[in-house]
Amino acid sequence: MPIRTLGPDDRGAIVAHLLALDPRDRYLRFGFAAQDEHIRRYVESIRFGIDDVFGIFNRRLHLIAMAHLAYMVTPGRGSDAAEFGVSVSRHARGRGYGHRLFARAMLHARNHGVRRLYIHALSENAPMLHIARAAGATVVQQAGESECHLELPPADFDSHVAELLQEEVARADYGLKALRRVWHRAVHGLVRLFKG
Repeated sequence: MPIRTLGPDDRGAIVAHLLALDPRDRYLRFGFAAQDEHIRRYVESIRFGIDDVFGIFNRRLHLIAMAHLAYMVTPGRGSDAAEFGVSVSRHARGRGYGHRLFARAMLHARNHGVRRLYIHALSENAPMLHIARAAGATVVQQAGESECHLELPPADFDSHVAELLQEEVARADYGLKALRRVWHRAVHGLVRLFKG
């Protein structure tokens, strides 16, 4: 499934996705037992326009996987580092969505001058550590937590074209899913009308 860049209008979908995570998944994603109010505050704090958020939607336009690329901004220098976080709905696991979101975030970060990508994860978060190690990240474990960092290569023509193509495919995919949803609702409405 294509990965789409999310914006402020997608906050509702992000909240719904994160609230649907069970307590264990919330713990692994946030590093603590995040309650509903923590999640709502987290989503409100996302700095769209500074940070980047990517998502995968199913055919019903439910957000089933998302990644947050939070830039570490240095005054006067901009950002040459970012932190990555990801979550995947339980029913959508085992399809490589976490890996794909990581690859998408790495590509975007490269193209925006980020040199180092960081991941803070609990040491028991085996899927996240697997994603980091598979990408070549250095993983340092200490006191139940893991710090992963990955040096990114500089952007080039191919990386810019690849990101542009991925984003256009994702927009088209989302548009078609939205159109299909409207069409199905219209058909079901007509069927109910004629039956009534």
